[in-house]
Amino acid sequence: MAAGDVKALLQEACPPDEARPCDPAFGGVEATRLFDVGVAAYLLESNRSSYELSALHADYLGAPLPEAGDDTPLAAVLAEAGADLAPELEGRLETDGSIDVFRTIEMPLVPVLVRMERVGVGLDSSVLSGLSADAVDSIDALRTEIHALAGTEFLIDSPKQLAEVLFEKMGLPPTKKTKTGYSTDASVLATLAPMHPIAEKIVEYRELTKLKSTYLDALPRMLGEDGRLHTSFNQTVAATGRLSSSNPNLQNIPVRTEYGRRIRAAFVPAEAGDVIVSADYSQIELRILAHLSGDTGLIDAFTSGMDFHQATAARVFGVEPGEVEPGMRARAKAVNFGIVYGQSAHGLADTLKIPRAEAQAMIDRYYAAYPRVRAYLDETVAEAHRSGFATTLFGRKRRIPELVSSNHNLRAFGERTAMNHPMQGTAADIMKLAMIEVDRRLRADGFRARMLLQVHDELVFESPADEVERLSAMASEAMSGVVRLAVPLGVSVASGPNWAVAK
Repeated sequence: MAAGDVKALLQEACPPDEARPCDPAFGGVEATRLFDVGVAAYLLESNRSSYELSALHADYLGAPLPEAGDDTPLAAVLAEAGADLAPELEGRLETDGSIDVFRTIEMPLVPVLVRMERVGVGLDSSVLSGLSADAVDSIDALRTEIHALAGTEFLIDSPKQLAEVLFEKMGLPPTKKTKTGYSTDASVLATLAPMHPIAEKIVEYRELTKLKSTYLDALPRMLGEDGRLHTSFNQTVAATGRLSSSNPNLQNIPVRTEYGRRIRAAFVPAEAGDVIVSADYSQIELRILAHLSGDTGLIDAFTSGMDFHQATAARVFGVEPGEVEPGMRARAKAVNFGIVYGQSAHGLADTLKIPRAEAQAMIDRYYAAYPRVRAYLDETVAEAHRSGFATTLFGRKRRIPELVSSNHNLRAFGERTAMNHPMQGTAADIMKLAMIEVDRRLRADGFRARMLLQVHDELVFESPADEVERLSAMASEAMSGVVRLAVPLGVSVASGPNWAVAK
């Protein structure tokens, strides 16, 4: 089967008029016996541009797909191609050492995603229509402010006109050139922000107009006949192993902005009296780093019962935990997450708006406080240079061709990827295992509650009010117990009438 085809067939195994989503066992076949050739190829090459049957057939079997005709309809051609590809890809997964990830994580996840896609999530369109009206006023106000700062009216959505205003009329320094002229992308505007307030206003304008078109206006038009929103979860998009979603993409709703929080308020239970429940892993990637590195100080920071970022700030700035000021904690938090993503001193300086030398000094103090972290990251990069890939705790490989590039920037990107894949990829694996276990317990224990969404480190459910306490306890137990690390997996659970309150 090609990527997504297994899910499509499982969908057909469960008629949409069922009172509750059935358990699509695909004719009694266990999920671990499913074989999706697209997912198999993804585990072998997570950076491929296509997982379509035609591309896989050409690359792995060395021949184009046979032509369809009157005697051999396209469905028969595709079925035979999948059957031919499966043993070839299975053998390669065995040789590659990726077969366990395929059998224990990716294939058992397929029916879980089918159930979630079929259930969908309730949406209160009136909340979004009110937000859209507010956004129109805010966008108009920003447009007026930008024109006043520029001293002229122009089409802000036109990169060409914007570049002319910023770099020719206003005389701001251009920093990046493209084939069509000077760039006005986000990185350029970030560079210009300290020089002139117009840059920040343009960023706000772009974010709000995109939010309006992508979510406020689009989501109500995407409701299914059942009045619910049905996203598609994708297993072969993110190279880290994380799921993505599309039509609509519910992974990219901003978390920290006012409008992002207000958009979440539109996601509601479909049944009156039900509530939304959110179960969220706390600092999962940093906990994975503590486990993988074995750094005793980092492990102690998680097991001491102290606020983790406060504990890091105390170590980095050499003060007692009680003497940590809010600004020190904020900087320590930025360093913590920067380390996970392989952030450089330059990147940290941009994040904290501090000189590069000061950012480098903070990173140096961090590594002095947690020496095994530095050693672990160096060892991981060195091993990736030797093998050409990085691996998660569960054996998910990410090949990194940039490591052998003659271009310094590409090699540096490859090394950052080698650093963060074990953490990001392991977090993805843990989340997928948690989804499989939570789904199993929802069905085995007779819950009426249903799992709706997976977004980053969070699972979202809708639940009858009388099940919330039991569901919260089950989700927390299942998610925290799916793997044993050197530090506990923290899970926070909240509930409310909509996703914003539950978050």
